[in-house]
Amino acid sequence: MARIKICGVRDRAAIDAAAAGRADYVGFVFFAKSPRNLSLDEAGGLAGVVPSGIRRIGLFVNADDEAIGAAVRAARLDGVQLHGDEGPDRVAAVKARFGVEVWKALPIATRADLAAARQYAGVADRILFDAKTPPGAALPGGMGVRFDWRLLARDNGGFDPGAPWGLAGGLDASTVGEALATTQAPLVDVSSGVENAPGVKSPAMIRAFCEAVRAR
Repeated sequence: MARIKICGVRDRAAIDAAAAGRADYVGFVFFAKSPRNLSLDEAGGLAGVVPSGIRRIGLFVNADDEAIGAAVRAARLDGVQLHGDEGPDRVAAVKARFGVEVWKALPIATRADLAAARQYAGVADRILFDAKTPPGAALPGGMGVRFDWRLLARDNGGFDPGAPWGLAGGLDASTVGEALATTQAPLVDVSSGVENAPGVKSPAMIRAFCEAVRAR
């Protein structure tokens, strides 16, 4: 059964809904341009109400060590998700310095984009395939955009990145079943697909998403 990450949580209601839906991860966003951005104090407060069975992942975009370290400490992060232009050396450096799980998000539009994933094999703990956002977009993800999931389909040749991986982009309760049937993704990551408005999570939509995944 696929693991579930609810990304961009900003309040206890979202965390409670994730727990009720048996999500495996919640994501805290540390990127000022995002409507889901958290201050260190906000993240620290939320970290204290996350149940022990759910792991806390912090999302960063081209952040320096000082910013990552402050968030790791404040939110007691179990992992770091790098969603910018970080190369394999940067991923390895973050993992070595902070001793937490490190995910690398990669923007995908065509099969050629998948080739970049292999350079992170043996470096990143998980590779997250996300949809490539439009040119000039202010955010690198969380915009509800999807790529052609058949690029990852087994009957289309499939793709083995050489590391654990996950799927993001354009997922919600109505599409995640198709995504899982097509890709057999071991993890699905949702953000805007469980929101009433940018940055405003819907507990009902979170529960519906989790139920759709668990029904597979």
